[in-house]
Amino acid sequence: MHHHGYLWTGPKQRFDQEALRRPPHPEPPPAGSRPELIQRYREVVAEFPGSDLPPLETALWLMKPGSVVCGTWHGPKEAAVWLRARLTEYAPHFDTEEQRDGTRLECLVNAATDRLGWGGDVSLGFYLERPSYLSLAVVTCSPNQSAPGLPCPVPQP
Repeated sequence: MHHHGYLWTGPKQRFDQEALRRPPHPEPPPAGSRPELIQRYREVVAEFPGSDLPPLETALWLMKPGSVVCGTWHGPKEAAVWLRARLTEYAPHFDTEEQRDGTRLECLVNAATDRLGWGGDVSLGFYLERPSYLSLAVVTCSPNQSAPGLPCPVPQP
């Protein structure tokens, strides 16, 4: 078991494009469907796997290319070090003082360490100076409890 870290920042408007954050349905629209439905399905099939947008389900990061992985760690504590560093880096830009609170952020890191220790995934999101958004995720891989059939996006030595 190991963990991959993911980071996305961008306009909140882009983050809100939920259709691009969902994997395509396994079955295409039936023959005779509205042309706009067929076109939208084709767009999602083409865009979801390569998009850097955070998926709606944390485990689905594993469907994205290895190029969007920000780091890989074999232990939860190492992954938590990366998470703490990202929170520290971005905290000055968080939208509210409450989100910047160091004690609160440390509690988030401690909870993430515990969750990763038993094989869970971690996903955190923060509004930054408007209208931006930060998404951080650490996903357990090989296997992932939520999606055990998904392969690792980064070849392991």
